[in-house]
Amino acid sequence: MSISSAVEIKIPSAENVTVTEDTLSVDLSDGRTISVPLEWFPRLSYASEAQRKNWRLISKGHGIHWADIDEDISVEGLLSGKPSGESQASFKKWLQGLQLT
Repeated sequence: MSISSAVEIKIPSAENVTVTEDTLSVDLSDGRTISVPLEWFPRLSYASEAQRKNWRLISKGHGIHWADIDEDISVEGLLSGKPSGESQASFKKWLQGLQLT
């Protein structure tokens, strides 16, 4: 007879965010800091320093939102190693919108 039990994995929440020229770093509630290449998120790569600093935590810290560039990143996605899922067509359309303003 086989017994299996579901293990609930608690995803830590974000507490602070730092964006440099080449890295996105997120301080987590469990004491870890996760850093990923900024190139994973093209909108952040193209954003100005002021836009990169204008973030807020969403969903009780389970996500990060940058209003100026319409970017949302989840802690779960970062921990899973998932870069942006935005298509090239969507990103190109976003870039063209930047040039019009």
